[in-house]
Amino acid sequence: MKHFIRIIMSVFLCTSLLFILGCTNQAEKQESKKTESKQTVTLTISAAASLQDALTEIQKKYEKEHENIKLAFNFGSSGALQQQIEQGAPVDLFFSAAENKFRPLVDKGLIKEEESKNLLGNELVLIVPKDKADTIKGFPSLANSNIKQFAIGNPETTPAGQYGKQTLTKLNLWTKVKGKIVYTKDVRQVLSYVETNSIDAGIVFKTDAQISDKVKIVDTASANMHDPIIYPVGIIKNTQHKTEATDFYQYLQTKDSLQIFEKYGFKILK
Repeated sequence: MKHFIRIIMSVFLCTSLLFILGCTNQAEKQESKKTESKQTVTLTISAAASLQDALTEIQKKYEKEHENIKLAFNFGSSGALQQQIEQGAPVDLFFSAAENKFRPLVDKGLIKEEESKNLLGNELVLIVPKDKADTIKGFPSLANSNIKQFAIGNPETTPAGQYGKQTLTKLNLWTKVKGKIVYTKDVRQVLSYVETNSIDAGIVFKTDAQISDKVKIVDTASANMHDPIIYPVGIIKNTQHKTEATDFYQYLQTKDSLQIFEKYGFKILK
């Protein structure tokens, strides 16, 4: 009888031990899944330099609401960013300042049509250092002899430069002033040159001019002077983080994000 009881107790202890080990293993698996679900995902967004301030503010709000997602921005000229993506740069979303720097990626299948949207608009302006506001009245003033140098982005890669060249051509100024032009890598470099009084004037987007208290807008190009200024955004087809990229793409279209874009002077396209 005692022997039988010992056998029963041994079986009970073994069964209990197996149960405990099984529960521990299951708990470890569940904890592992929780850890995986909380793993930080970094999204890389290539965006036009003129979007820097608005997107930086959106980033703070978005990351606070999505603790497992980090946004890494690559700001630059839209043309240069387009080329990087075409060459295989690991990018999740592209936010361009011009359709013609975005559309080729759609045509080549790097961005799906249904995963892209023309989101924002802007204006093109002529800016000068504040202390030169009395000597330059508008775009025609760029042809005056007292204007030695002014800056625009490289028209081949920079949308603001492209629109600037179109405007100056439409005003019959291009051939008269092209010898005075200092070309820059992006629109923010133009702003920097004007802020530091390194040149007499610069052509930038209105949103860039509005963030600086060191420059003054002296002229605004009419909409018929250049191609429509449109900012398209889209998800890169080969993103390794499709779910997260789609979520941020949609977040950029929410009321909260659009209000931030408007705060920085962008027009919301319907």
